[in-house]
Amino acid sequence: MSLNGLLSVVTGDPALNRAIETARSGHDPHLDLVAPPAVRPLVVAGLAADAPVGAQRPVLAVTATEREAADLSSALGSLLPADAVALFPAWETLPHERLSPRSDTVGQRLAVLRRLAHPDPSDPLTAPLRVVVAPVRAVLQPLVAGLGDLKPVRVRAGDSVELDEVVQALVDAGYARVDLVEKRGDIAVRGGILDVFPPTEEHPLRLEFWGDSVEEIRYFQVADQRSISKPGHAGGTAEAGLFAPPCRELLLTDTVRERARALAAEHPALAEVLNKIADGVAVEGMEAFAPVLCDRMELLLDLLPEGTHIVGCDPERIRTRAEELVATSQEFLDASWINAASGGEAPIDLGGSAYQSIAELRSRAHELGLPWWTVTPFDPGAPADAEEDDSVLLGAAAADAYRGDTERAIADVKSWLHEGWRVVLLTPGQGPAERLASMLRDAGLGTQLRESLPEPPDPAVATVTTGLLEHGFVWRSVRTVVLTETDLVGQRSSTRDMRRMPSRRRGVDPLQLKPGDYVVHEQHGIGRYIEMVSRSVQGATREYLVIEYAPSKRGQPGDRLFVPTDQLDEVTRYVGGDSPTLSKMGGAEWTKAKNRARKVVREIAGDLIRLYSARQASPGHAFSPDTPWQRELEDAFPYVETPDQLAAIEEVKRDMEKPVPMDRLICGDVGYGKTEVAVRAAFKAVQDGKQVAVLVPTTLLVQQHLSTFTERYASFPVTVRPMSRFQTDAEIEQTREGMRTGEVDVVIGTHRLLSPETRFKNLGLVIIDEEQRFGVEHKESLKRLRTQVDVLAMSATPIPRTLEMGLTGIREMTTILTPPEERHPVLTFVGPYDEKQIAAAIRRELMREGQVFFVHNRVASIDRVAATVSRLVPEARVAYAHGQMNENQLERVMVDFWEKNFDVLVSTTIVESGLDVPNANTLIVDRADTYGLSQLHQLRGRVGRGRERAYAYFLYPPDKPLTETAHERLATVAQHTETGAGMYVAMKDLEIRGAGNILGTEQSGSIAGVGFDLYVRMVGEAVRELKGGQEAAEEVETKVELPIDAHIPHDYVPGERLRLEAYRRIAEVAGEDDIAAVREELLDRYGEPPQPVDNLLAVARFRVLARSAGLTDVVLQGSQIRFAPVELRESQQLRLRRLYPKAVLKSTTHTLLVPVPKAGGIGGKQLRDRELLKWCTELVEAVFEPGRRPRPRE
Repeated sequence: MSLNGLLSVVTGDPALNRAIETARSGHDPHLDLVAPPAVRPLVVAGLAADAPVGAQRPVLAVTATEREAADLSSALGSLLPADAVALFPAWETLPHERLSPRSDTVGQRLAVLRRLAHPDPSDPLTAPLRVVVAPVRAVLQPLVAGLGDLKPVRVRAGDSVELDEVVQALVDAGYARVDLVEKRGDIAVRGGILDVFPPTEEHPLRLEFWGDSVEEIRYFQVADQRSISKPGHAGGTAEAGLFAPPCRELLLTDTVRERARALAAEHPALAEVLNKIADGVAVEGMEAFAPVLCDRMELLLDLLPEGTHIVGCDPERIRTRAEELVATSQEFLDASWINAASGGEAPIDLGGSAYQSIAELRSRAHELGLPWWTVTPFDPGAPADAEEDDSVLLGAAAADAYRGDTERAIADVKSWLHEGWRVVLLTPGQGPAERLASMLRDAGLGTQLRESLPEPPDPAVATVTTGLLEHGFVWRSVRTVVLTETDLVGQRSSTRDMRRMPSRRRGVDPLQLKPGDYVVHEQHGIGRYIEMVSRSVQGATREYLVIEYAPSKRGQPGDRLFVPTDQLDEVTRYVGGDSPTLSKMGGAEWTKAKNRARKVVREIAGDLIRLYSARQASPGHAFSPDTPWQRELEDAFPYVETPDQLAAIEEVKRDMEKPVPMDRLICGDVGYGKTEVAVRAAFKAVQDGKQVAVLVPTTLLVQQHLSTFTERYASFPVTVRPMSRFQTDAEIEQTREGMRTGEVDVVIGTHRLLSPETRFKNLGLVIIDEEQRFGVEHKESLKRLRTQVDVLAMSATPIPRTLEMGLTGIREMTTILTPPEERHPVLTFVGPYDEKQIAAAIRRELMREGQVFFVHNRVASIDRVAATVSRLVPEARVAYAHGQMNENQLERVMVDFWEKNFDVLVSTTIVESGLDVPNANTLIVDRADTYGLSQLHQLRGRVGRGRERAYAYFLYPPDKPLTETAHERLATVAQHTETGAGMYVAMKDLEIRGAGNILGTEQSGSIAGVGFDLYVRMVGEAVRELKGGQEAAEEVETKVELPIDAHIPHDYVPGERLRLEAYRRIAEVAGEDDIAAVREELLDRYGEPPQPVDNLLAVARFRVLARSAGLTDVVLQGSQIRFAPVELRESQQLRLRRLYPKAVLKSTTHTLLVPVPKAGGIGGKQLRDRELLKWCTELVEAVFEPGRRPRPRE
């Protein structure tokens, strides 16, 4: 994506050239360059580039906001060598908050400081920097002195270092030791394997040690903890090795801890926090104490190399921004949580970490002898005295915004080419570039499509290439024009910052059992998990789960069951009612509960099959395979699709290509890219000449989907029309007419679409968004359309009934569980209503130029609430919206909020469904105790859609007690803040409400009786049985108890939850492929499996074999092994007598007893471990012929 050629053309401008000369000689400390924002990257690159083109000076570029800083640094990345530019981000928290900045922000900052203080040209990761881009917030904030001297932990493959040393160094640098690496700043050690997630990397790294040398360093995925590509292939190895900057800006060294201890003695109010710091425990928000715990604070300016030029981009905005920051920071210090905790006055002066003012910064730069230049769009006018003129006017103007008017753009390009100018057109992605080039060629213009521009572009030819400049410009003096996609189309096809590839979640979800959790054992019922123990039986060690059941006699302690870990697949966590009664072991109650559930399930399954077969029988339309247009549409998607999204798209397309009508539900959390799946599916349907109806619950969503669909279909002949109350009757009539004649391809509407007068010429696909919002009668009217039409439903928190239909396989269900990688969990506060806190929260959001949703669900008092908000935060622009306003007003307000004309929107829950305002990152919900769980989750999903940290405040009235359910709901929402908690919340909702029966009318479910997992399994079995599958027989439990040393040693897999997870994986194997996969995973995550683990896999292999032979018991009894149940044909009995003459077959009890063979003939020891297992395998294969046997029916 290099655009170096462009830079060498532009520096030919006399004014810019003069400025570069001045910088090179370094004799003008204040220079104002007047230029449109579009050429800022070129000015900065000109100062930093090597001579003869540039001034070869290090540059600190200061911008007003984070977003501008990110855009500027990515643009510079295509003008300079990519490793010479770095972004120095600001904390997303304020200096005095009780919240620590995120570890990846800190890691990025420290990596930059390290490269400034100790550049090392020989190491690619710490090469010297040419340009540091920083938002003003990062420049104003004082840093703890000496951060640049902190040594990052640097390890490369082949180094000799001791594992313990590396771990100690990482712990000292603020990394947290855990058993499973899940987030940035975690480390885990298992044997000779070290997993680290450095804050600056996209994926965590796995280091394999052999003795004291590092054998291999490779990337792995957080989701399934597997290496990203197979070891030995180049893809997954981390060529550059491990570079782990510290994760905290306040490291707990001995001196810091001593000071904390001394301060704690002086200030008892803060003793709790300070004592933790003194004990070396990292506390949230401890960075606020930096000024009193560290030697001194310094500014970023103090660390810049000599001769650095500071370039302020847009000084006017930087100044106002800096003033706001200083004021808000002061306000937070006053309302600070630390003060609140100590009742009023802050006992310690923490002013040392407060933001500096711009004046202080400039005077500091002056002291250090750093020139401070500015690039401003405003011409200061003619100065009174020509001597004082510090400003240089660059002869560039911003390009016109064509807003999709292609004809005018092509005409302009034609006239420029005619005059022999250089014309360059830029798009961020390759797909749009190709389309643009072909469009210009069709217009008869000479066009070149280039990968990159290392050389100056040719004059009189249009050059199309990819690059990350935001806006274009027209530069007369050098006769050059640059147009970007934003100028041509009016919107940039992407926000690029989501381009990271997240990993497919097949999640490592350890069976997280805590002592006291309820579990369900398929044979024995509901019990309470106590612990995991290992026992040695006949010299073989095995691990068991201990489960406690109800006592069999009154007043006795509960009965305990030891479950061998190879039968873990029988045990599931109980999800159902609140606290179930424990079953009695061997009692009839559990069998009754199971049979009751099974009966209900059978009926349900019957209904399901009828529904299913009706659908299978009704003929649908088989859509044709993808067209080239389809591929072009998909290439133009601005983000990297997440693997789940790709899987969902694939599945939807596969379903559409089958003749059976599709009925698929896509569950994906709020903002996980479900809309894109719909966009592609609709396009595929339109390619076949079918019409598509998109059904959404609210008018606002119609607007939003309309803009998404029209944007994505802009370059294709597809007609998209809306239908909601925002359209006049005449417009709706026209749309309906278009639907009847077939002119309208896609119609997006609210339930107006379902009215009887809506007729389609050729409907092929119905897409339902936010499915949980439609009631029964809407679904009935959908059924009219439905049997022959493909249906795609989408939902973030499916209602229990839908969820159950998906889980039991009636409807196809795809879940998109991967968050776009850059998402962060929403910080959720649940607490009483407090005006000071509301004011501070709103101000914090205004300070990052964000917007706030304030949800208040009473239309009557909404204007009063809006007035209160205005009173608390006078500078905020407040608007309110509710469903009883007339359409035009409501639309006006919402569109204004969307276009950032308001800061705070006070509204009813009208915002909960699907409205996407990426800039709104604080949500305040008044009376949160009155909302349902999925409502709270949906509301919270409205924020946190961009890269900034989002905050949600759920407030309840301080004077009223909470009801039990409200308390449970708020607690669930507060605990599950990760993005992607939608499915969890839906399950929990299923629990709090009880699912009821999906198809029948009765709402009370049998779920509470047997627990959710078992219930789902039963439905699955019943459906299979009614379909007449061979697998219908209930699964038999196979017990293998032989003297084999089969367990997972503690030093191989440390930590109970990881061992449980490994046992669970092994217990669930169903064939040779599964065993190979499990072994490969263990090898990758924990290293070479030791003998007991291989034995465990061998036992699993034998269990699969025994199960296929219909055996339930293979148990050692004294000196014999008992096989049961056994029914042998005559030929098998003959073979048994021939091969095993001492075997005893008891036909009455259906058991077979075979003496254990001894090693080395008579008087030898009994066989054990692998040899014994091999012998048993041979016996089962020879006598029972598992391949031939029909399975016995129960």
